[in-house]
Amino acid sequence: MPTTRRTVFALLTATAALTVSLTACGSSDSATKEVTVVGTGEVRGAPDILTAGIGVEVVAPDVSGAVSQSNEKARAMIDAMVAAGVAAEDVQTSDLSVQPQYDGNPYGGGNVTGYRATNSVRIIVRQLDKASGVLDAGIAAGGNAARLNTVAFDIDDDSKLLADARTRAFQDAKTRAEQYADLSGTSLSNVVTITEAHNTTGNQDMMRSPSASMSDMMIAPGTQQVSFEVTVTWSLD
Repeated sequence: MPTTRRTVFALLTATAALTVSLTACGSSDSATKEVTVVGTGEVRGAPDILTAGIGVEVVAPDVSGAVSQSNEKARAMIDAMVAAGVAAEDVQTSDLSVQPQYDGNPYGGGNVTGYRATNSVRIIVRQLDKASGVLDAGIAAGGNAARLNTVAFDIDDDSKLLADARTRAFQDAKTRAEQYADLSGTSLSNVVTITEAHNTTGNQDMMRSPSASMSDMMIAPGTQQVSFEVTVTWSLD
C-alpha cells in the first residue's frame, strides 16, 4: 500500500476509535439510575355469599312435552328456593336447551326416541346460614329431574380486601427497593412506573354421597385469599 494511502487509512482508524470512545462516555454520563422490584401482598376474608347453578332435565316423547315438563319443574324449583330465602332478583336463567335423543349414536344417525329439555338458573344466596336449606328445597321440588351443576362461594364486596392487599404489595416493594438503594449507596426518588396483577383464590368444599339428601350435604365456605403482585420502578438519587 502506498505511503499516502496508509497514512489516510491510519487517520481514519484513529478518528473512528475516538468517536466510539466519546459516544460511550456520553452514554455513561447521561444514564438514568433506576431500581425495579416486585412486591407481593396477601389478605384473607370469609365468603359471605353462595352462587349455584341449579336446574332440571327431563326427557319426553315430543318437544312440546319436554319443554312443558321442564318449565313446570323449573318453576316449582324456583318457587321453593325463593320461599326458602333466595330473593327473586337473585334468580337468573342461565341455560335453556332442547335436544333430540337417538336409539343409536347419541349425536345422530339413529331413530329419534324422544327429546331432552334442560332449564337451569343461577342463584345467589346472600345469607349463608340458609344456603343448605335453599338447595335442599330446590332439589326436593325438582325431584329426580333436578340437577345441581356448580356451587361457589364469594365475597360480595371485596374492595376493602383488595385495598389492603394492594397496600401490602406496594409496601413490600418499597422495602425491597430501599434496601437495594442502601446497598448501592443511593436513595429512592420518584416512582417511574407501577404495574399490578391480582388474584383471588379460595378453598371451597361441598360433598354429597349419591344417596344423601341435600340436608346431609356438607357446605364449607372456608376462606378466600386476595393477593396482589406489583412491579414498581423508582429513580435513584
